[in-house]
Amino acid sequence: MGDISYVTEEGLKKLQEELEYLTSVERPSLSKQIAEAREKGDLSENAEYAAAREAQGMLEIKIARLNETLSKARIIDESKIDLESVQILTRVKIKNKQNGKIMEYTLVSESESDLKANRLSVESPIAKGLLGKKVGDVVEIIVPSGTIPFEIINISK
Repeated sequence: MGDISYVTEEGLKKLQEELEYLTSVERPSLSKQIAEAREKGDLSENAEYAAAREAQGMLEIKIARLNETLSKARIIDESKIDLESVQILTRVKIKNKQNGKIMEYTLVSESESDLKANRLSVESPIAKGLLGKKVGDVVEIIVPSGTIPFEIINISK
């Protein structure tokens, strides 16, 4: 995968919308706050000015990161997903062999991960352990609490 980040069309659109909002709404708003704070006089004792400048710095970092993510983003052709093995955008049902608990996750790019929606980043330890494996495989995955064996029960879209 290297530096390329694979995303769905929906994921790419969300990233573009967030960037658009930050550059067209947040950035001008902060510039205005800085200008207003600057007009209040002595900048060395102006907490509003310092806070606005810091917020601007954070915003610019966020914008730069988003631009970088977007420059490396590639849309996944969902019709070409092969269900023989676990890949990004496949839904995988796994069974924790220690406690018998069954979980189901969709593997997605880092920018689209959302544990509440069972969307697991391909960068996570569990996903890394599952990628490329097939139904019936048992995978030992190192988690903070130790090593857990998971059996792959099903792979779907």
